[in-house]
Amino acid sequence: GVPNPYFTVHDGIVRDHTVVDGNELISFASYNYLGLSGHPAVMNCAADAIQEYGTSVSASRLVSGEKPIHGELEQMIADWIGVDSSILMVGGHATNETTIGHLVGPGDLIIHDSLAHNSIVQGALLSGARRRPFPHNDYEALDRMLTEIRSQYRRVLIAIEGVYSMDGDYSDVPKFIEVKKRHRSLLMVDEAHSFGTMGETGRGMAEHFGIDARDVDIWMGTLSKSAASCGGYIAGCKELIELLRYTAPGFVFSVGMPPGQVGAALAALRTLDAEPERVGMLRAKSELFLSLCHEAGMDTGDSGGTPVIPVITGNSMVALRLSHRLKGDGINVQPILYPAVDESAARLRFFITSEHTDEQIRFTVARTASHLAELGFESSPVSAQ
Repeated sequence: GVPNPYFTVHDGIVRDHTVVDGNELISFASYNYLGLSGHPAVMNCAADAIQEYGTSVSASRLVSGEKPIHGELEQMIADWIGVDSSILMVGGHATNETTIGHLVGPGDLIIHDSLAHNSIVQGALLSGARRRPFPHNDYEALDRMLTEIRSQYRRVLIAIEGVYSMDGDYSDVPKFIEVKKRHRSLLMVDEAHSFGTMGETGRGMAEHFGIDARDVDIWMGTLSKSAASCGGYIAGCKELIELLRYTAPGFVFSVGMPPGQVGAALAALRTLDAEPERVGMLRAKSELFLSLCHEAGMDTGDSGGTPVIPVITGNSMVALRLSHRLKGDGINVQPILYPAVDESAARLRFFITSEHTDEQIRFTVARTASHLAELGFESSPVSAQ
């Protein structure tokens, strides 16, 4: 049999490598995309915030948990994206749940990408609104669906992601903006994996496409990836944020974000602002990994232009065995198995970071290709996307 690959205990800080059971492994299983978790400036700022404000704010921010650094980070995030304001929440998953669940309800429609994250689906279920998926990244199918059914609903929320964390592709946000305007709908973009990774300086999908961020009604993101912290945010116009500050259950009835996490995110964004080359390094490493996979004839699906690269095996047991074999080579990468994905889409999912070396990447792709061949996979070079 193959050992259970989940809940592995990792020692120390995980960047381009990790330590498991005393063994150092090249890590492709964490989304520390820019290497800022463990950065001295980030850790020092977190420690300073704890020293000044304690480990918890010990109350809802509405009551007595508001600290100066909360507003500072919220304005920094809003400016980073290019909108009026933002609001912090203590959990990324909960950010989508409470926002979607609160802003729409019975008589409304939530229409989301078929590969949308569980938090979007759970928020839709919580809301009591009608929920319908549309084919992945297909804005034309969305347009046709809304042409047919828009008139049946009071309010429509379109929910998409910037970068899709399972497939490593990204949405054509300008096209979705056109659709939402045509059908008088609201557009929500989840930037959990595009905040810090997309755009020339990591400011996300608005920067990537050169669009006015205010054309998107609701920007959502998490701070646990590029921002080296924890929690989530909603960003948009000041009226939206003011509404959420006073009425969103997941904010009003929850403790405020801990000072240490706020300090870490502040320092991460300041560091990225001062060192935007981290984003370029991440992009170069991701392009190298993907091109080598194509040369080796591996199936990477629709991945491209992002730091998430799947290697699709189409068989859960093969994915499990491949992950185990790679661990024997000193490479840590997690398998994604049925029912998390369809059996035909079982895969290994590689998260690339700006800290990976070319040597680590070349070694990893070579070993993956070798093991796949031993497991009976035929391969042929894939032309560049």
